Amino acid sequence: MPELLVDFITSLDGYAAAEGWPGYWGLEGPEYLAWLGEAPERDYTVLMGAATYRLMSGFAAGSDDESFAELNGMSKIVFSSTLQEPLAWANTRLVDGDAVDAVRSMKAEDSRGLRTIGSLTLCRSLLEAGLVDRFRVVVFPVITGSTGRERIYDGYPDVALEMVTSRTFDGRLQLLEYVPTVLTVEPRARGGH
Repeated sequence: MPELLVDFITSLDGYAAAEGWPGYWGLEGPEYLAWLGEAPERDYTVLMGAATYRLMSGFAAGSDDESFAELNGMSKIVFSSTLQEPLAWANTRLVDGDAVDAVRSMKAEDSRGLRTIGSLTLCRSLLEAGLVDRFRVVVFPVITGSTGRERIYDGYPDVALEMVTSRTFDGRLQLLEYVPTVLTVEPRARGGH
């Protein structure tokens, strides 16, 4: 069964973006950019919601950036009841049904891995449904308390995270990868291993 990877970049205080800050909070360095360039999940199908589709397809269409050219070539699925086909972004398929049901079917029937891009509500729904196999976060060393927008974890259930990988890029960015377990009972104190 293929894995589903939820992939976020975040400020230390849990925001996906902030007003007035450049992309990656202006802190992307050569190690991080090299890692992005060699990401093993480039052959995964990218999943997103309508808001992320509108934002990313707009960037991709008007950019000469090589990373967008790669994203243009990737297989993408957008979950939306407001968008209509044909979609302008190359290699993008529209699914207007329930995202959780669709992803559950994809995981059961396909062999290709799945990953998200942005799409905070979609990611939360997939996690709550127990469909997420790996949860990856790159933490940028900024606090965007007054300018931050799009708090990532608001509305999430309680989730236990088992770390499987960590790495530091450029002496300042933290990559953290976990296997998530949605807690269905009240959390108890967990002893160290």
